[in-house]
Amino acid sequence: MSRVRWVEHGGRQIAWLDFAGIENPDDAYPVIEEARSFIASQPEKSVLTLTDVTGSTFNADLGRALWRLARDNRPHVIAGAVIGIEGLQKDLFQLVTFVSRRPLQPFKTADAAMDWLVAQLPGGKR
Repeated sequence: MSRVRWVEHGGRQIAWLDFAGIENPDDAYPVIEEARSFIASQPEKSVLTLTDVTGSTFNADLGRALWRLARDNRPHVIAGAVIGIEGLQKDLFQLVTFVSRRPLQPFKTADAAMDWLVAQLPGGKR
């Protein structure tokens, strides 16, 4: 199964970017490229993203690649949520949020993240 796919929540489509369980940072680069192409193929300001980093390992190079992904996808993304952030990932998350200059929020659960994402749609509609 692809690590980048649509999921539905509250009648809305959310792009699920699945980095969960990636222990070798090198294994994340193909997922980043898949996510870049997937999101870039969508109209501007049309995508909600949920990124799952549960149990993943990151390094500085991967951190830079993730902020480039967030930066490059900015025109297409309404808002993004992240689940699974622990330890040093919090610092990386804050950097990506600052650099991407778009709504990006951490959550403990996918349901809470998806509820928030749907609420970010114009008019806060579900």
